[in-house]
Amino acid sequence: MFPIVLDLDHVSVALVGAGQLATKRLKQLDQAGARRLTVFSEAPDEALAASAGERLIRRLPTDGDLAAFQVIYIVDLDPGVAADLAARCRALGRLVNVEDVKPLCDFHTPSQVRRGDLLLSISTGGKSPGLAQRLRRYLEDLFQPDWEDHLDELARARAHWRAEGADMRTVARRTEDLIEERGWLR
Repeated sequence: MFPIVLDLDHVSVALVGAGQLATKRLKQLDQAGARRLTVFSEAPDEALAASAGERLIRRLPTDGDLAAFQVIYIVDLDPGVAADLAARCRALGRLVNVEDVKPLCDFHTPSQVRRGDLLLSISTGGKSPGLAQRLRRYLEDLFQPDWEDHLDELARARAHWRAEGADMRTVARRTEDLIEERGWLR
């Protein structure tokens, strides 16, 4: 496994599926700022339909539809339908994730703790999703919502230091000093 963070302002994403897991994945994609997102569902429940709004297409995607997306999530579909969709995505050169079916996945989405732009992720490579969830809860307790403000303060300070002409080594040292001064990691 190799971790990357996708800028969902630039990456087109399709979510194909139904049920609570699809709604949960949609919420995560929305929180991550997915701007180019389409939801395909033959039978969306009320929650998915409400969350997807105008982005919902009430059918499964065609090959032409799939070709328009760079990343495709498949969630809570019949295993045969999911495997067929995954094969079609791969044939088109698209990255695909079939929720909780590792052999059909080109990538997986780790457990996440999001505090504004601060993103902490936990992965076990699919070996123990339960451990990843437990570690996520631990990190949520450790990194409270005020970390969003801490990151914003650091970003402002960094911009100021860079505007003054500080090099990257100096910025890194000043960042460490500010974190220590504020006691954020004690």
